[in-house]
Amino acid sequence: MTTIPPAPAPASAPSAAAAPASAPRAAGSGPAGLGSTARPATGRIPAVGGPRRVRLAISRVDPWSVMKLSFLLSVAAGIMLVVAAAAVWFTLDGLHVFTKVNDFIIQVTGKESGVNILQYVAFKRVVSGATLIAVIDVFLLTALSTIGAFLYNIVAALVGGLHVTMTDE
Repeated sequence: MTTIPPAPAPASAPSAAAAPASAPRAAGSGPAGLGSTARPATGRIPAVGGPRRVRLAISRVDPWSVMKLSFLLSVAAGIMLVVAAAAVWFTLDGLHVFTKVNDFIIQVTGKESGVNILQYVAFKRVVSGATLIAVIDVFLLTALSTIGAFLYNIVAALVGGLHVTMTDE
């Protein structure tokens, strides 16, 4: 069943709750009680005095949204870590750094040593290590960011939060 909203009052009839147009406003009785003065009827913001400034306080941060955002950002950081490790490996391998280091170790020890640097810096090992570090990084960054949001909410309840001044330049 639908209900029909009441018809609006005619524009020529003043409402009983409206104050007369000639009545002065009390100080601090502007819109939303923000202490501002009345604006012109055109609805435009007067350009006198430069840009408006609004001082806000971030008093609470939603831990769920922090967890989602930090998870996505840490996954992106993990992907960048694996790609960067692969790019660095290909660059160093293309410059023959690993073989030169292995030859240098053989030259210093004077014989074929039991240490073969090439098996430790194989592409599979490097990418696997970077992937392992990236996965650990995702879990740690997500958990630490969420705990940080909870701690921020506790501290903000005590001291009032982070104060930010915004302008509309």
